Formats: sequence, C-alpha cells, structure tokens
Amino acid sequence: MLFEFLIERRPLSLQTKSRENLQQWKSFVASEVAKNWHLPLIAEKYLHISIVYLCDDAPPDVDNIVKPILDALVGLIYKDDEQVADVESHRRYLSDGIDATNLPSLLQYGVLKGEECVYVKIEDSLSLETYLL
Repeated sequence: MLFEFLIERRPLSLQTKSRENLQQWKSFVASEVAKNWHLPLIAEKYLHISIVYLCDDAPPDVDNIVKPILDALVGLIYKDDEQVADVESHRRYLSDGIDATNLPSLLQYGVLKGEECVYVKIEDSLSLETYLL
C-alpha cells in the first residue's frame, strides 16, 4: 500500500447543483490528505484506488462520489488522474452492521466510530488478471 486516509465527512456527489460546494469538498479532501502525505508526487506509475463509503440513509450514488475524490488528489498525490488505472468503489450502510475484524485499521476506526466517512486506499496497479481471476 502506498497511502490510505479517512475522510470523516459525508461525501459530495459530482451531480450536486452547486459547483462552489463541489470545489469546497475537493479542497476539504485535499486538506485531509495533506495532513499525512509528505512525499513527492507519484509521477511514473499506474495506480489502483479503493474507496469505501460508510453511509447513513439516502446516500449519494457510489459512482458519483469517486470523481471528486480522484480530482482532489491531482497535484497532491499523483501528477495526473490518467495515472489511475483501477478504481474500486464500495458503499456500505452503517445500520447493516459491518464486521470490522479483517478490515484495515483505519477503516476499522471508521466503522467503530459509526458516522458517515470515506476510506481511500492508494496502491500500485497490478496486472489485469490479478483482479479478474
């Protein structure tokens, strides 16, 4: 794993009517990342991004929260979002009860806190067959 972080806030959808709110969301995500990312930009590799949205009622569509998060990482984690070769996106309802036993510790924290949040993990992209077999 290259990096992981937790956004302790409900995500904003790409479909929001307010472009200003969307820009504020991206800035918030970038500020959360900047608290713990102190390395140079990743420039010469393809990346695999995993996103887990722990939600309450009436969440935004899981596909609509991905792009704003990826955009917020450009120029901070990676040079260009064309480096993102793979994206996994998951949404789970906190009310369903989530077994956190085998989850990464930061995601366990999000589950145990019991409030809406988004876990993001950034890794090197692997060969296609690794994901499909």
